Amino acid sequence: MKLNTTKYKSEAILILVTLLWGGTFVIVKEALNDISSMAFIAVRFILAAIILLPFMKIKKFNNKNILAGIFLGVLLFAGFATQTVGLKYTAATKSGFLTGTAVIMVPFLQILIEKRMPTKGVIIGAIFVMIGIAFLSSGGNSIINLLEDLSTNFGLGELLTLICALFFAFYIIYLDVETSKYDFYVLLFLQIITTAVLSVLFLGIFSSTGIEPMKLNISTNLIWAVLYTSIFATLITTALQTKYQKNVTPAKAGIIFSFEPIFAAIFAFFVLGEKITNFGYLGAALIMLGLLISELYENLFLKNAK
Repeated sequence: MKLNTTKYKSEAILILVTLLWGGTFVIVKEALNDISSMAFIAVRFILAAIILLPFMKIKKFNNKNILAGIFLGVLLFAGFATQTVGLKYTAATKSGFLTGTAVIMVPFLQILIEKRMPTKGVIIGAIFVMIGIAFLSSGGNSIINLLEDLSTNFGLGELLTLICALFFAFYIIYLDVETSKYDFYVLLFLQIITTAVLSVLFLGIFSSTGIEPMKLNISTNLIWAVLYTSIFATLITTALQTKYQKNVTPAKAGIIFSFEPIFAAIFAFFVLGEKITNFGYLGAALIMLGLLISELYENLFLKNAK
């Protein structure tokens, strides 16, 4: 059997992207003591855009790729904004679970938008991943308690977080669609600058309406957080995702990105001393099993069946 090195290399890079995202949990949690959330997103993306600007060539821009890049940027910002605001009105456990539902949304959107059926292995893997995310999100409680809480206390925060998952699912699908047609650097820059501009706009709206008062206290923690998230968790991750996700199906990419809560839990364990519960270990194992099933199902189970 000949290995598809491009595919496996791309999957490995997407796992690296997810690892870098996982590291933001601890860093941002500390940074938000010194800055309002929308201001943090704005600074993070503005700095990333400034770093990328010298590498851009104006002649590469045209009407079609500009629209595609802005569209991706709107989806990216919408995911960040609804998740950030939603977290103000719901518990972190419920936020983690609802954000993770993107892994189930992506295969259906892949069918509707790209007219492409996900493989049976990916569907089975996504189900295992969703159950794993439920275990991770439930903390020390049972999944039944988490689901009962969601069904009886589904308010604005939960709704916004569910919408966030939908935006991220759309982003994964349309990134797959647009990166096959347009220049990598153009799409990368326009995504980042669009998110930066929208962040500044909504920072003004949130501050003036009282949704989130402006807060800024320059500290060492905040500077390091801005540098890490701007360079590693925004510029590098968006670049790698934009360049390599096209070699992986959207549904498989969704499964890979579901490793983020596992990496976040590991960072929280070593940096903040937060304990990982038995439910957490089981959830992590199920997510890993889901990835293995999605990767190996067709190669092992179907060939053995023949």
